[in-house]
This record gives sequence, structure tokens and C-alpha cells, in this order.
Amino acid sequence: MKYLCLAYGAEKDWRALTTPEQEALLAQDEVLRRRGALMAAVEPAVATVRAWIGAPIVASTPGAQSPVPLAGFWAIEAIDLDEAIRLVAATPCARAGGFIKIRPIAFINDADRWRG
Repeated sequence: MKYLCLAYGAEKDWRALTTPEQEALLAQDEVLRRRGALMAAVEPAVATVRAWIGAPIVASTPGAQSPVPLAGFWAIEAIDLDEAIRLVAATPCARAGGFIKIRPIAFINDADRWRG
């Protein structure tokens, strides 16, 4: 099963860690990369688009407030949700004051670009 993992975390919490702590957490990102995960960090800027009445309305704020910003995402392959949880539990956002939201992926329109 494929899972979308949304990583939320504040840069200040990351910077509060020691270099050895950061390196240990980044090692888990490498584990995910070697498994073939699609990974990305994102900028804090956001455009929220709604087109409820036809014409798009764009706001520069997130649709739902979060105590920390979206920092990045992964698309990972895991046997089940328990394995997905184990894989992301030691990543930087999960350990450095942030959190990870995991959602099963029902469909990917270009599966040939992402192995698995």
C-alpha cells in the first residue's frame, strides 16, 4: 500500500536540536529514500484555492490552522499502516516538536514514474 505522509514542523524546533541529534534523525530520511520514497521539503508560502461557486478564490492562508507549518511530504510504500507509522516515527518532524499525518493513497495517475 502507498501512503502520503505530511510532515509538520517548525524550523525553530529543528534548530534547537544538536548536530548529532539532527544527523541521527536525517538518517531515517535516508532509510526512506533507499526504500524508494518520493520525498520533498516545502516552502512556508501557501495558496489555498476554493472554487465553490465556479470562479476560483485564492487565499494565502492554510485552510485549516495547525500549530506548526507543513514542512514536507513523502509518498512511501509500506505493508500496512503499522509499518508506515514505524517508518516515519523516527523522522525529523515526528521527533523534533512536529508531527506526521499519514493517509493511504487510493490512486496515483502515473505509477510508472514512481516505482512500486
